[in-house]
Amino acid sequence: MGSFASPLDATPAPPSAKPSPPPAANGAVTQEELKRVAAHRAVEMVESGMTLGLGTGSTAAHALDRLGELLRSGELTGVAGVPTSLKTEAHAARVGIPMLSLGEAAAVGGGIDLSIDGADEVDPELNLVKGRGGSLLREKMIEGSGGRFVVIVDESKLVPRLGCTGAVPVEVVPFGCDHTLGLVRKVFDGLPGFTARLRTVVSKDGEGKEKKEVPFVTDNGNYIVEMFFEDGIRGDLNEISDRLLRITGVVEHGMFLGMATSVVVAKKDGTVALLHKKK
Repeated sequence: MGSFASPLDATPAPPSAKPSPPPAANGAVTQEELKRVAAHRAVEMVESGMTLGLGTGSTAAHALDRLGELLRSGELTGVAGVPTSLKTEAHAARVGIPMLSLGEAAAVGGGIDLSIDGADEVDPELNLVKGRGGSLLREKMIEGSGGRFVVIVDESKLVPRLGCTGAVPVEVVPFGCDHTLGLVRKVFDGLPGFTARLRTVVSKDGEGKEKKEVPFVTDNGNYIVEMFFEDGIRGDLNEISDRLLRITGVVEHGMFLGMATSVVVAKKDGTVALLHKKK
């Protein structure tokens, strides 16, 4: 993706006290190790006394673990976090990160200083697709509330256009969800290769046996519509965002446009790059 850096200022990350991850048995660095490297580098931006937005997902989990280590060792003090999901809330409690609600963060500490989270996709303008895990609404509320938003990814998440690698989620209210799904489809009416569906999961009975497919339910009690594009989303992303958000029944979508301050990218060779928007 040689063109990826064209609209961005890309700089090597400063030297880290943490060594590069060990190679896998075949000499390659695993994706999980890349996630850990990116997360640890982002945590180096955290200072004592900060209020943090705590992201959700497998990459953000590494950041939570590292924050817990630094708090327990005393290298960081006075740090509190606002979790973007119930899963993150439980993880943060487990590793000893003090927590605040979004309202408490605004009232007590003047708001969030820094949010750290992963992303499903990052385009050349640092627009993101997030929320394939279902936490997009709380993520957008917290990470868009102010302060810096640092995104942590491995280089497989860099894409030429949003929607290239999988679902773009849209959170919708359960009432009339089939009707809302139809309205979402109309936004992209006639677009070749476009499909949209309600995300489902297989429910289980009390004995752990699979029963039937039911709608996936977010932490907010809503459903998720998944949009799929044959070759990514083409056109004005802000206009598409507005059209989706004007649909009664749509709560929020997973395109995070113009929100990321910088992106920490862990590369396959074990090095890390920082991508910044041009000022």
